[in-house]
Amino acid sequence: MTESFHEQLRIDSRFLKSDRRLDTELVDKLILQLNRIYPQILTDKEASRFRDLDVPTCIRLAELLNHLQEKGEEACREFYRALHLHVEDVYFSLPTRLRLRESGEPVVPITSPKHRYVMNDHSPFFFLSCFSVAVGAALLYYYGESKQVSGSSSALGLAAMGLSRKVRDVLIWYTEDGK
Repeated sequence: MTESFHEQLRIDSRFLKSDRRLDTELVDKLILQLNRIYPQILTDKEASRFRDLDVPTCIRLAELLNHLQEKGEEACREFYRALHLHVEDVYFSLPTRLRLRESGEPVVPITSPKHRYVMNDHSPFFFLSCFSVAVGAALLYYYGESKQVSGSSSALGLAAMGLSRKVRDVLIWYTEDGK
């Protein structure tokens, strides 16, 4: 993108003011997004002024756009991010977005400045193999402690885990006598 967000908002303002898809509810969502997530861009006092329902939505939106342009580049970028988040169809029909799409440049959504970390870029088979190794090591550790464990007594020992205290004591006593 060769244009700054400030310049794009100046170009898109006329379209945004005339678009009927931006009703009162959506404008309120945009204002709340800017106020709650970025209070340095839109303070509580400014947000309450732009959310005043006595003022028509088109006027509130026009005042909000002028205010954001006065705030600078960061405020304009956050407005575009909020618009993309809450009203995606309007975002992709903006004149600057249409021009980018027609010029052949890829239209990418605005990403946050924070790095997005990928927790796991491996396949599910990697997870299953790691899990099986962990289960195998746990079973080896559990059964490796006793010298000779018969199959029935070890099953009774495992079954005792979910039973009441008296039954568990009897089963554990039986498994200990078998050793």
